Order: sequence, then C-alpha cells, then structure tokens
Amino acid sequence: MTPPTKKPKRVVMVSGGFDPIHIGHVRLFQEARKLGNKLIVVLNNDHWFKVKGKPVFMPDRERKEILEALECVDEVIITGHRAKTKDISVCNELRKIKPHVFANGGDRFADNIPEFQVCQDLGIKMVFNVGHGGKIRSSSELLKEYLTKHHRHFAILPKQQKRKIKK
Repeated sequence: MTPPTKKPKRVVMVSGGFDPIHIGHVRLFQEARKLGNKLIVVLNNDHWFKVKGKPVFMPDRERKEILEALECVDEVIITGHRAKTKDISVCNELRKIKPHVFANGGDRFADNIPEFQVCQDLGIKMVFNVGHGGKIRSSSELLKEYLTKHHRHFAILPKQQKRKIKK
C-alpha cells in the first residue's frame, strides 16, 4: 500500500495594517485561506502608520497576537519598515516569502498597489476583491465614527495639580 501523498503547499499572502482588526479583515483572511493551504498575513509595523501620518491605535505586537489567534491564519510576519522610510510597500516581504498568491481586499486594484510589478516579476498570482462582498469597513472610519458618537466619554480632563507631600 502506498503512503498518502502530501498536498503541496500553496501559500497565500495578504497584507495590511489591521488597526484595529474588524469583521472585514476576518472575512478577508477566511476567503484568502481558501485560495491555498497556508495563509501568511504580513502586518504593517508601527513605523508604517507613522510614515503615512496616521496614529497607531494598537501596537504591532498586540495586533500580531490577535491575528495569530485566528484559526484561518497560519503565520504572521511584521514588516521591517523603518522610521521615515519612503517605501511603504510590502515588496520586500513578497520577495522573501514568494507566495503563490497575493490576495487583496475590496479597496485594492492592480493599478493602485506598488506591489504589482514585483508580483509580475516573480510570477505571483494577484487576486483582488477577496472577502465577502468586498470592502466592508475601514479601520480609520470605524475609529472616527466611534469617537464622533462617543467623544463626550473621552473628554480631556484638566490636569490635576500636583500635591506637595509634607514630611
């Protein structure tokens, strides 16, 4: 009797900031995972947000831990973006990982992502509009909407005067 043959790895890669993670991201991961048998999530680090002029809501290590807890995610790699970098793409990660598929959500197209040429050069298949129904939420819009509705709960209190401790 011949031993069962192992299915060859078909690696799928997705990337993003995922800050904060929301249902649209989860759907992206679930659908992307179906395109292969290993899903690698490339997580943009905190420097990436700063270069884009956006505040970091959750530090990259916390976002990584949350993503690793998802059953459909096999591996999470944090990008190596440096402070004040001009390249905010994941081209370096594509070159290192060399996935079979680079899956993108509903807000990405071949003409608006810097990774297009690297994928062409390496023979990586690009798949767009991955996820149930395309782009559902935006992390930035989600936070903005929440703070607009609940801003009174986050009012900045006047600084308390320091008390002098008497000895």
